[in-house]
Amino acid sequence: MKPKKIQKLLVANRGEIALRVMRSAREMGIRTVAVYSEADRQAPFVRFADEAVCIGPPPSKESYLVFDKIIKVCTDLKVDAVHPGYGFLSENGDFARALEKAGVVFVGPSPKAMKVMGDKLAAKEAVKQFGVPLVPGTEGAVSGLDEAIKVAKTIKFPILIKAAAGGGGKGMRVVEQESGLKEGLERAISEATNAFGDGSVFIEKYVAGPRHIEVQIMADTHGNTCYLFERECSIQRRHQKVVEEAPSAVLSPAMRKRMGEAAVAVARSVDYVGAGTVEFLLDEGGDFYFMEMNTRLQVEHPVTEMITGLDLVKLQIRVAEGEKLPFEQEDLAINGHAIEVRVYAEDPSNNFLPDIGHLTTYRPPQGPGVRVDDGFEEGMEIPIHYDPMIAKLITHGATREEAIARMERAIDDYAITGVETTLPFCRFVMGHQSFRSGKYDTHFVRDHFTPAVLEGGPVAELNAAALVAAHLFAEEVGSRLPAPGVTAPSAWKLRR
Repeated sequence: MKPKKIQKLLVANRGEIALRVMRSAREMGIRTVAVYSEADRQAPFVRFADEAVCIGPPPSKESYLVFDKIIKVCTDLKVDAVHPGYGFLSENGDFARALEKAGVVFVGPSPKAMKVMGDKLAAKEAVKQFGVPLVPGTEGAVSGLDEAIKVAKTIKFPILIKAAAGGGGKGMRVVEQESGLKEGLERAISEATNAFGDGSVFIEKYVAGPRHIEVQIMADTHGNTCYLFERECSIQRRHQKVVEEAPSAVLSPAMRKRMGEAAVAVARSVDYVGAGTVEFLLDEGGDFYFMEMNTRLQVEHPVTEMITGLDLVKLQIRVAEGEKLPFEQEDLAINGHAIEVRVYAEDPSNNFLPDIGHLTTYRPPQGPGVRVDDGFEEGMEIPIHYDPMIAKLITHGATREEAIARMERAIDDYAITGVETTLPFCRFVMGHQSFRSGKYDTHFVRDHFTPAVLEGGPVAELNAAALVAAHLFAEEVGSRLPAPGVTAPSAWKLRR
């Protein structure tokens, strides 16, 4: 499809990412359209959009994942382009093709690039031709237990069984010895089939003590591809990220350059266009290996924006309009340090299980170097139908130490009651010596965290204080309390 100037942009997503995309679009003079489910009728992103259309009941399979409904809205409202955000349809090649057929620009890579990089085996085959380092393992899906045993004996235990399709830790099993291989293989295949409709799995050497480093790339339609440095994403629970920072505390300039150039090679292997993230494992010896490429904007993109001064959403839109990147690799530099924590409605003292409910108190932090990307307001319900992320809290400082100190202050200032959140866990991470020293890996939670460490911590004390303040506030102003969804004056100010 021939690029065209975008006048009206539909955001095929919800929550904080929908709002974040719309804000950048509005700054560019682009009108925005929200599509929403019945559960999100009162959400801030719906109110912010210039136009909004309800596309179905709360379950995503009846609303946000039904692209025929979304394309009909595009046609009815004369939409020029669709930004998919992340999750939902962001890496669905069929959706991108259907948009193109309808004459609507998809703000993202080509369906072909999504297909290749969405299949981990196909991705490994593509990047191998460009000399990108790969973890030792199978070149294709394993056919059964006999082949799995043969491969495992060749590359040595422990091994990692991974689903060829999908991600998010689903269809993934670590097997320490041969006796556990049959069960691990069966469980990985079953989980992959249920999650992705594809039971294909492959085997890799399990890298002990790895760090998860990902590189942000941006590519235009004129053959220009640049890397926007790296993000460290090693603090995870259930193979999903909770804390990210940029740049990594352990990469030397030489290693950063090598990893960045490898990421560019991965992008060029599929003629990639737009924003993408190339993920690597970094082992204890300093060697790195390609894991996968995410063909979309990442949840943690704000830390890259903070250290580069770039707006990745605006760049995505300009690339979709056919513009050249406004910079070359040598123009880019790292400015300071940024950290992001994901504020989930989860209970870290109960194995991070979702804790859906009512946001009785919701007061995000403010101040220098603090950014909050959220999609909720005080008084709202956290829907049970979607990912339980409430917000992303980002801090920036001239140094890593300043970014950490700002994050600690921001977490302490973040008042949320009514649901349990991951804030206490994130506060624990910020104060832990392994994190502060930069000497940590993807086993941080396993090695350092137990629910007992959260008892009586600063965030627990803050939440208790917030409850007391809310009670005093209610007594003082009584019937003058605002309706749900309207932010009240600070209880702390009224008490002074």
